[in-house]
Amino acid sequence: MTEALLVGEPLALDLVNTRPTGVDLLATPDDLANWLALQADRFPELAVVHPTPGDLVAVHAVRDLTNTALDALLHERRPPTDALRGLNAAQAAAPSIRQLEWGGDAVIATVRRNGTAAEKLAAVLAEAAADLLADPSIGKLKRCEADDCVLLFLPAHPRRRWCSPERCGNRVRVARYYQRHKSAD
Repeated sequence: MTEALLVGEPLALDLVNTRPTGVDLLATPDDLANWLALQADRFPELAVVHPTPGDLVAVHAVRDLTNTALDALLHERRPPTDALRGLNAAQAAAPSIRQLEWGGDAVIATVRRNGTAAEKLAAVLAEAAADLLADPSIGKLKRCEADDCVLLFLPAHPRRRWCSPERCGNRVRVARYYQRHKSAD
């Protein structure tokens, strides 16, 4: 990987953000394994020990569909029907079932999915995309304001301008400082 992975946004945004300009941070099954490991604390259902090329294809498909829908919303357009259908199909391929079990002193509901590993992984990611696309806060979606960055984020604060203060915010501030002091010479 040539760039560091950023995580912490909603899962669907973290997925879309694995493809910054000209780079695919999920180019190999090992890259996917690293990304899934970074998400494991927040989304244990993404635990895939050894992703396969088939898993990677399924994840790329969901990422592309999600990106298409989000890009339309960023440009205040209706998401393409094909993108929404594709996300629906990914969810339907491995629907979640709340399986009830007796835990000794209470009933426990555990979410289970049927399908192949790739279908299950794609379904979880497509479900995260559906949750994001249907969330009322989607209207706050922003693209990083750094010139060379295309990452997306949902700002918790209305004045947030960059995907990450450490990544792009610092680079922009350093560039501004350099310009001010260069012109003062």
